[in-house]
Amino acid sequence: MNNSIRVSCSKKNLKQIRDFVVEYLEACALSDILLNQIVLAVDEICANLIIHANKEDISKFITLAIYKKGKNLKFEIADNGIAFSRTDYKEPNIQDNIRTGKKGGVGIALVNRIMDKVEFKSTGGQNICILYKSIG
Repeated sequence: MNNSIRVSCSKKNLKQIRDFVVEYLEACALSDILLNQIVLAVDEICANLIIHANKEDISKFITLAIYKKGKNLKFEIADNGIAFSRTDYKEPNIQDNIRTGKKGGVGIALVNRIMDKVEFKSTGGQNICILYKSIG
């Protein structure tokens, strides 16, 4: 089975990414809840890269590769857009956003809660987000 996908930076390609992740994870026999949480986390990172880092420029691409080793999953999402600055990131108060009706801005916070570990690296003009999840 193919473990990677490359798509242009269009929001229309998010469904293709979600379908790819679901198809890859089918062999893992995950609960529906866990499967949906992982798909949400990967989708959120990909959406941020497409919209914010690459400004929906269809001449640019993101690549997602999935690796499974035992009961551990690793998702590597790479692009050449504007790097995410973890040091500038301030996690929002999700309850405040709900109370005030603010939309958006909680994606990275959700990803941090769903995944076991989240890393952002930038080298030589390429940015890589690595998501780790233990399924055992």
